[in-house]
Amino acid sequence: MPTTSQSVEETRARLASVGQEHLLRFVDELSEPQRAGLLAQIDALPLDELPRLIDTYVRAAAEPEPIGDVTPPSYYPYDAGERGHIWDRDAYTKRGEDLIRAGKIATFTVAGGQGSRLGHDGPKGTYKLGAITGKPLFQFFAEIVKASSDRYDVAIPWYIMTSPLNHEDTIAFFEANGFWGLPRGDVMFFPQGVMPSLDAQTGRILLTDKHMVATNPDGHGGSLRALIERGAIDDMKRRGVEHFCYHQVDNAHCMTIDPAFIGLHAAAPDSSAEISSKMLPKAEPKEKVGLFTKEHARIKVIEYSDLPDEIAEQTEPDGTLRFRCGSIAIHQFSVAFVEKLWNDPGFELPYHRAIKKVPHVDLETGQRVEPENANAVKLERFVFDALPRAERSIIYETDRVLEFAPVKNATGVDSAESARLLQTERSARWLEAAGVTVPRKPDGAPDCVIEISPLTALDAGQLAQRDDLPGSIEPGAELSL
Repeated sequence: MPTTSQSVEETRARLASVGQEHLLRFVDELSEPQRAGLLAQIDALPLDELPRLIDTYVRAAAEPEPIGDVTPPSYYPYDAGERGHIWDRDAYTKRGEDLIRAGKIATFTVAGGQGSRLGHDGPKGTYKLGAITGKPLFQFFAEIVKASSDRYDVAIPWYIMTSPLNHEDTIAFFEANGFWGLPRGDVMFFPQGVMPSLDAQTGRILLTDKHMVATNPDGHGGSLRALIERGAIDDMKRRGVEHFCYHQVDNAHCMTIDPAFIGLHAAAPDSSAEISSKMLPKAEPKEKVGLFTKEHARIKVIEYSDLPDEIAEQTEPDGTLRFRCGSIAIHQFSVAFVEKLWNDPGFELPYHRAIKKVPHVDLETGQRVEPENANAVKLERFVFDALPRAERSIIYETDRVLEFAPVKNATGVDSAESARLLQTERSARWLEAAGVTVPRKPDGAPDCVIEISPLTALDAGQLAQRDDLPGSIEPGAELSL
């Protein structure tokens, strides 16, 4: 076994070969545990890949690929029959339910973020969002998994991708809450990979402390690699799982087990059952969601920050947006598709470049620097870049109130505040569909606060079957079902 000094010198030689030997500038000042930790961090870095990445994304500041000749894609409308696209919702729902009952379905939550933008100290999934109960985001999804497992009499495994920053805290949170009644063996946690944060001027990897490399999660596109390398795909295969729903932890309304979507993904004639996506009609041309387009018969997503105005603002004769399919980061993957990508030696998701402020240690003084302006290049991959690799990928429209309540900001648009209002609005619609009178304000908003647990009902139809609903709700009331 090599000594620490031998390990330091071997690491120094590796770093020198790629111009990053400064990472050991303070190694002689470190305690033995700090030194060992730093060496482990460096060992995990993609050092062989660094020179190419620095040349491409720092020195050359690579621009996004040209948009190309894109057209609007077709999609399955939420109201089966809209725009002449008729499909049999009941038949595809039954197909999805059959797959769930057969144990062929799992769910996958990307939960590597922290709640700092929400003023929350901890993993974003631990943020309390229930309009009345204050339940955390993780509990929303745990209750969907449990209710679906009970409804279809099957164990539905749940895979949760954390980050090195919040992995242990996430597991501890689940332990403290008893996994909300889920069998612990059916919930698998694993951290995503990281990329080094690079100085935007020099391409040097930054140090956040004398013993700590500055890194950032490798993006939601890194989830495909993590699923393979951390053993999640092998676990799915062992269980007989064939498809899984991908979603992000900050969308409290995501229907992670959606029979109609599963059925379309698996059985629609224009689907290869590899990767399918949900969309919402964009609220306005500059809405901050990705845009589904079609190029050379393949579906692709253009990130909103890369979307040219001349595409975003095109309209149909009736005034609606021509390019209207907004991506809300909900996909259905097949296990076989992820394996196919992994086994293709020529496949690699592209990196996307972001310029961010990253605190770091001054290499001359050893003092911590809090930059006033963006100083670092962060590289990440996006999961939707896998879409063009599918032979035939389909898009399914969902309802904005039903399934899009993102929590990205403390207040305003896509905030905790707006998500709680959407909880009440969705609950109100379900109750009204069941014949319950819900008070509404002059502007149409519910004049009450309502929260319906997935353990009570997974959808409006299931809620309508209950015989314990109130006949009406009083103005100003709070109702938790």
